[in-house]
Amino acid sequence: MSFDEIIDRRGTRSSKWDKMEAIYGVAPEDGLAMWVADMDFRSPQAVQDALAAMLDHGVYGYHGDDDGYLEAIRWWMATRHGWEVDPDHVSTTHGLVNGTALCVDAWTDPGDAVVLFTPVYHAFARVIRAADREVRELEMGLEDGRYVLDFEAFEAQMTGSERLLVLCSPHNPGGRVWSRAELEGVAEFARRHDLVLVSDEIHHDLVLPGHIHTPMALIDGVADRLVTMTATTKTFNIAGAHTGNVIVADPDLRATFRGRLAALGLSPNSFGLEMARAAYSPAGAAWVDDLTAYLAENCRVFDAAIAAIPGLRAMPLEATYLSWVDFSGTGMDRAEIARRVEREARIAANHGPTFGKGGADFMRFNIAMPRVQIEEAGARLRRAFADLQ
Repeated sequence: MSFDEIIDRRGTRSSKWDKMEAIYGVAPEDGLAMWVADMDFRSPQAVQDALAAMLDHGVYGYHGDDDGYLEAIRWWMATRHGWEVDPDHVSTTHGLVNGTALCVDAWTDPGDAVVLFTPVYHAFARVIRAADREVRELEMGLEDGRYVLDFEAFEAQMTGSERLLVLCSPHNPGGRVWSRAELEGVAEFARRHDLVLVSDEIHHDLVLPGHIHTPMALIDGVADRLVTMTATTKTFNIAGAHTGNVIVADPDLRATFRGRLAALGLSPNSFGLEMARAAYSPAGAAWVDDLTAYLAENCRVFDAAIAAIPGLRAMPLEATYLSWVDFSGTGMDRAEIARRVEREARIAANHGPTFGKGGADFMRFNIAMPRVQIEEAGARLRRAFADLQ
């Protein structure tokens, strides 16, 4: 397939394209949707073929055998990440926001605090607060334009009411691939404060060339408190399938989590399982390799456009397809920055404050779209901030 193909998603009930006018005032007729984290690319042919086979069969009854799905997960993690996963450790959720909410439900009580290293994916705080838990926002530091984990600073902000830590690895929105030493630091921090550690690794396949993701499960001494969340949905652009994996090696933690699944009557849908099984395959792996190479060039093109505008700086991207752009150097307030991006450039992008402490000066741009649109976005932003150049 060609990632350069422009696929018109307008009028398809797409959240990304069909809701941006209501939220950002950017009309889909001439706007660019760079907010919701899904891609404007078709999914791999292997996924399309799996769906076609289901449609050809024409009977969509209850799914009764997930052995092929679990084997595909085992094969993928071993082949792509050097991580040997026992299929019995895998539970399936209705996506990973649902997985996060279930973790909050399983291991905390109302009034407890959940730790986030901010700024970070906004849905975490949303589900934590909706469950009447407190969000403990530990703001990360910045060194050479990249986020760092300042554990000494974090210690001073802990109160003893924290029960759970949710880590985003690789990081959204900053695009960091955490080093093994950093992950060891997170594991030690969780041990020191007796926290269940939830590692959301949904972006672990979207690592750009030159960088390597280390699964938290490969860090020593953390298995007794670790919950790893993965999914095919972000990697293969099948987010609408709402199918995620929660992988728990510790038997007591696993029993607690599965108890909540059983109590809530949750089970996966057959379409999501079949799409995931087809995606986690040699054909899917080849597609991902092509995708990450394409995204790396998109990143180069977009970063060059941002760098040409005085006062703007894109955080170096190591993983994901989400460019985190710092506007603080413009001297403009948030309202003026948003006006220029949305009204003048006609781009819908996520506002930084929604990601928590440390996000105020930023906007997040989704660069998973055909390159001609990335070039157009860069040109629009240069025109919108022409007075700075």
